[in-house]
Amino acid sequence: MSEAARSAVQPGGGIVCRWLGRVPYEPTWRAMQRFTETRDASSSDELWLLEHEPVFTLGMNADRAHVLDPGEIPVVQIDRGGQVTYHGPGQLVVYPLIDVRRAALGVRELVTALEQAVIAYAGRFGIRARCRAGAPGVYVQERKLASVGLRIRRGGSYHGLALNIRMDLRPFERINPCGYAGLQMTQLASLGGPAEVRQVADELTTELLPRLRPDALPLACHG
Repeated sequence: MSEAARSAVQPGGGIVCRWLGRVPYEPTWRAMQRFTETRDASSSDELWLLEHEPVFTLGMNADRAHVLDPGEIPVVQIDRGGQVTYHGPGQLVVYPLIDVRRAALGVRELVTALEQAVIAYAGRFGIRARCRAGAPGVYVQERKLASVGLRIRRGGSYHGLALNIRMDLRPFERINPCGYAGLQMTQLASLGGPAEVRQVADELTTELLPRLRPDALPLACHG
């Protein structure tokens, strides 16, 4: 995590909200692991919002057959659940580093909080988004708008949400997204929503923070 990233602390809510900008995948993943390994009962929860350089990521038990033609884009095997997805510029990535026991959130509740925040946010722009049973994420009609993949370790969550804003969607054609052959992707800007990742990061927090911690106050992320 960049030393230059400034934070905004939720008064009384204990959530530190960080905008990290555009960062490479693997160092950020390792930073999440270190944060989770070293946190204790006094550690604040954190919410990291960022963009990644282009990368395909595979879940722990993912089938590499779903990576069809990676080309020059690196493929990284990581420690979340789920299959393969793509991260790249123009996509907002949200990593909730939450003490799930303190927040009284199970895995399903945390996934639901992420999904419902996106659905509510999309609704501000007249976009009718929804969940699908057995397929985590957020969909508009039959196209996927946002993906969710988590890991819980030592009572803390990491990994999280990837929301397509305005990006090159063609790399998704090189994989079976989330293990589904032929799954089509979509993005906010194409649906009439905002096109700036930083704007969405600031605005999405007002939907997300109360769902993660009922005592958290809405606050834009700074960095």
